[in-house]
Amino acid sequence: MKFKTVAFVASPQKAAREAGARLKARYPNVAAAKADLIVAIGGDGFLLQTLHKHMHRGIPIYGMNRGSVGFLMNVFSEEAILERLARSEPIRLRPLRMTAIDIHGRTRRALAINEVSLFRQTRLAAKLRISEDSLVRIPEMICDGVLVSTPAGSTAYNLSAYGPIIPIGAGVLALTPISPFRPRRWRGALLPHTTAITFDVFEPGERSVSAVADYTEVRDIARVVVREDATVMPVLLFDPEHNLEQRIINEQYLP
Repeated sequence: MKFKTVAFVASPQKAAREAGARLKARYPNVAAAKADLIVAIGGDGFLLQTLHKHMHRGIPIYGMNRGSVGFLMNVFSEEAILERLARSEPIRLRPLRMTAIDIHGRTRRALAINEVSLFRQTRLAAKLRISEDSLVRIPEMICDGVLVSTPAGSTAYNLSAYGPIIPIGAGVLALTPISPFRPRRWRGALLPHTTAITFDVFEPGERSVSAVADYTEVRDIARVVVREDATVMPVLLFDPEHNLEQRIINEQYLP
């Protein structure tokens, strides 16, 4: 990976903050707004925040784990950082765009690198109609919620909801129910990545539902449309021996 300037940014957590300070003292660095490569130090959540913040610049992000899980991160080390960055390999992600219309007719849009999720807001189960492009696939689903996941996000909440793991570059999205009551045995679907998925909420005033794109939440929704956004393509960098494609494949073999 070729670069001229690098910025080190760290999460507010103590371990990440202290590691970032040491790296800044040891290596040449500039402000994130002026860099052509960013090193994000923290956990997966902080990496997602960094990706969202700089997504429209197309600047590559190299994560170093000083958090907990660190699935999207590289191993932390203070040694030979510039050499590691130079040999790192890019993965281009395809985010989802959520268009949510609430019960007052207001429209809110947001991008999601991992998933777009719908959740019931009250004790009452959500009632949803699910359409694929212009075709109604499920006339009524009674559930706690449902989500649409990218391949990069398929090992996160999607996997916890018993959705499938999707290799990077597979060209599909996962549509996964969350605690479905009717149809009880429906476990979800894999859809072409070009599909527009529409969720219509029945009785949205009483059976209120929220929609979340990564960490952007819209409450009291009436309709949500989710589709891949081809206009932005954030870039993650990985050490060759720990690339994201292989990590996602490996997840399929874990007990």
